[in-house]
Amino acid sequence: MEQEQQRWRKLSGERIKTPIADEVMKVLISEQEMGHEMKVCIGTDSQVKGKITEFATVIVFIRKGKGGFMYIHNEITKQKMSIKQRMLMEVGKSIEVAYALCNVFSRFGVGMEVHADINTDPNFKSNDALKEAMGYIVGMGFAFKAKPEAFASSNCANKIVQ
Repeated sequence: MEQEQQRWRKLSGERIKTPIADEVMKVLISEQEMGHEMKVCIGTDSQVKGKITEFATVIVFIRKGKGGFMYIHNEITKQKMSIKQRMLMEVGKSIEVAYALCNVFSRFGVGMEVHADINTDPNFKSNDALKEAMGYIVGMGFAFKAKPEAFASSNCANKIVQ
């Protein structure tokens, strides 16, 4: 994971040169010093573009009542997969980040949610992965949100892969 951490960036495009856990800790110290109450949402979205699939994972920091900001990690694969496999891969990428950072969030008393870009409406194809995704996320001990409440994946990460 260390190698992948070097590819995190801010929305402005500024690359993060330190491991993401160190960056997150620095951010939480700074935000706490400013008196901001924080919440973090982690989500991943993907887009199939011809023969490749691009994934974007985001860590969204919400300053309660005072806006927010995010960090982004992009990844591309040529692996062919069904929509269900892709949805579960998105969830897996979010969980990997959440697991790597959960001790930092716990240390600072920051609540965290994992957002899945999966529709709760059974009329949508992504719904096929809902039960597995929810079980995976909740089974890891994380709070789970799906569409329409999963803004980190459905809105923030979605904007990055469009």
